[in-house]
Amino acid sequence: MILDSGFDLTLRPMKYPLFYEMYKTAIKNTWTVEEVDFSSDINDLKQKMTPAEQHLIKRLVAFFATGDSIVGNNLVLNLYRHINSPEARMYLSRQLFEEALHVQFYLTLLDTYLTDESEREQAFAAIENIPSIRRKGDFCMKWINSIYNLHEIKTDKDKKAFLLNLTCFAACIEGLFFFAAFAYVYYLRSRGLLQGLATGTSWVFRDESAHIEFALEVISTVRNEQPELFDADFEKSVIEMIKDAVECEMLFAEDVLSYGVSGLSVANMREYLQYIADRRLQALGIDPIYGSRNPFDFMELQDVQELTNFFERRVSAYQVAVTGEVTFGLDF
Repeated sequence: MILDSGFDLTLRPMKYPLFYEMYKTAIKNTWTVEEVDFSSDINDLKQKMTPAEQHLIKRLVAFFATGDSIVGNNLVLNLYRHINSPEARMYLSRQLFEEALHVQFYLTLLDTYLTDESEREQAFAAIENIPSIRRKGDFCMKWINSIYNLHEIKTDKDKKAFLLNLTCFAACIEGLFFFAAFAYVYYLRSRGLLQGLATGTSWVFRDESAHIEFALEVISTVRNEQPELFDADFEKSVIEMIKDAVECEMLFAEDVLSYGVSGLSVANMREYLQYIADRRLQALGIDPIYGSRNPFDFMELQDVQELTNFFERRVSAYQVAVTGEVTFGLDF
C-alpha cells in the first residue's frame, strides 16, 4: 500500500498510473519567471495605488518571501520519504521544481516592488518580526515538526500523523493561505492594477491547484486502501486544523486591510475564507462547518476538481510542450 514502509523503486508494473499522468501534465505546464512583464506594475505602485493598497502589497510580498520555501521544505523533509510510490515521487520531484520556481518569482517580485534595501530586509524577516505573518509561520512549522522525527511509518498512528501533515499543507497552506493571497491579487487586477503580478499569479495558481489535486488523490488512495484510518478522531483533528488556519489567515487579513481598502472588508474576507474552508472539507469527505458563500464576484471559485479551469483561462492555460513549442488553449 502507498503508505507501507519501504521504498519501492519499480515503475513496471505501474501500480498508481494516475500520479504518472499528473507528472506528465505538470511537465507540459512549464513557465519561467522571465516571461512575466512587471513594467506597468511599477507605475501602478507609484502613481495609481493608495497608501492602504500599498500596505496590502507590502504585507503580501512579505508573506510570499517565505511561503513557498516552507512548502518545499515540508515536501523534502516529510512527504517524499513516506509516499511509497515511484510514480508519486516523480510528481513530487516536479512539484519541488515548481516550488523553487515560485520562490524565484516572489524573489523577483520583491526586488522589483521594494527598491529600498531596508524594506527588502524587513520583508524577508517578516516571518519573525510581523505578528500576522509570524502566526502563519508558527502554524506551518507546527505541522512540519509534527512528523519531522517520523523516520519510518510503522503503525496506523504514524499513518494518521502523516495524513494530517499532508492534509494541512494541501488544505490549509496551499489551499487556504495561498488562496487568500490570490484573492487580494485578483481584486487588484479587477481594478486594472498590477497586471504583471496577476499574470504570474495565474501560473502559480494553476501549479498550486495541481498540488492540491495531487495531495487529495494521495489521501483518496489511502482512504481506499485503509478506510479505517479515517475515523471520527481523524475528522475532528482535520476540522480543528482548518479552524485554526482560518483564524491565522484572519489575523493576516486584519493586518493587510488595517488601513481600509475600498472594496475589501475584514468581514467579507472571513466569509471568503470560511467558504474556501468548507470546500476543502468537502474535498476531504467531511461535511462543511461554516455554510458561508463566496462574497467576491471577481473570484468565481470553482470546486477543487475544476480549479485548473479558473479565471483568465488563456493566460492560465499557457503550456510549453516537451519540444519547447508554445501553445495556447482553453484547458491545461
